[in-house]
Amino acid sequence: MPPTTRRELTRGQTTVLITAGLPMLVIGGLGAWGTYTNIASEFHRSATAAGVVAAGEGLVLVMGLVMLGVTMLGQTAPAPVRIGLWLAPIAAAAVGVAIADGPRETAVYAITPLAMSGAAEGLTFVARRIVVYRDGVDMEVQRRNADAVQALAYQSALATGHPDEETREAARRKAWKLGAHVGLGDPALATDLLAVQRDRLRDGADLALRGMYAPPPAPPKPPAPDRHSAQRKLTAHFADMDPVDAVRIAHEAHPDMPPAELASLLVSYGVVVDAVQVALILGQRPPTYEVNRPDAVDAQQVSGLEAVTLEGAVVEAASILGPDARAREIAEHLAERRRLVVAEPYIRTALSRAAKRPAAGDGPTAEKPRMEGGYA
Repeated sequence: MPPTTRRELTRGQTTVLITAGLPMLVIGGLGAWGTYTNIASEFHRSATAAGVVAAGEGLVLVMGLVMLGVTMLGQTAPAPVRIGLWLAPIAAAAVGVAIADGPRETAVYAITPLAMSGAAEGLTFVARRIVVYRDGVDMEVQRRNADAVQALAYQSALATGHPDEETREAARRKAWKLGAHVGLGDPALATDLLAVQRDRLRDGADLALRGMYAPPPAPPKPPAPDRHSAQRKLTAHFADMDPVDAVRIAHEAHPDMPPAELASLLVSYGVVVDAVQVALILGQRPPTYEVNRPDAVDAQQVSGLEAVTLEGAVVEAASILGPDARAREIAEHLAERRRLVVAEPYIRTALSRAAKRPAAGDGPTAEKPRMEGGYA
């Protein structure tokens, strides 16, 4: 659509255009008079000469005025008018060539109509430019661009959806050729493109200047010291660890700690386990002992023994192993069953004392038990 504002010609511009148009009128008039004279000398009829001038140079002038009129109305010139502006000068020159008698007359008669035709096209072009200047819209350029875009869209559709491969390839080539004509000669498009490039140049210059004159970057600050406690660090470390590995590490640090206490310790570090899970991971089982009771063959197993003194433990081990057990065997039995480390001399002394001590309930005359087999 044409813009709402119109530009007016200045007085200087009007003077220059009138000054340029007057020579065109004079040259066109001389060309028409020359053509009229040439035709009249050949046919000796003024009416025939006037008709030839009107059909040649006059036709160019009429088509130019038609193009000027439709341009001023905001419309495009019809195709016959655009074609006639090219064919009319050629037809006038062809008439001159046809009526000439020799080579010299041929050259003169052929070039004479071009003066009138050139003047008419020049005046039409100047008038059209004036309209474009004032309205800001060149309808001819818009028409050409519209035709090019319409043809480009059609060829692109053919190149995409036509079932024939050769037709698609030909349409694809035509689309590439039409792409070179889109926007050609459009002053508005050229203005928009220049505006885009101007913005990019401004942004690039601003970025370059900002990098040149920007203050130097501040030195990086040293990292702040880690103020987290050991508890938090260990909690974060155990959070990423497999619970099985955490249980084993805690057990290695506290080998004597029961599963319940070990589970409580691990919970404080963020490893949620219970005593049963800790026991299963470590494979711990409560100690069991077998007691042979002659009076109850099917007696139940017990989970522990009553507490005894060291001497009582030695006597107990000796009674279990029998009268032929040696001190070294008794020490090994105590270490395995009672987890006691007892020296062999003490074992001999304890057994000697037990052999000399009377049995409970016996009198002074009771026979003391004999320790056979020796405990040497």
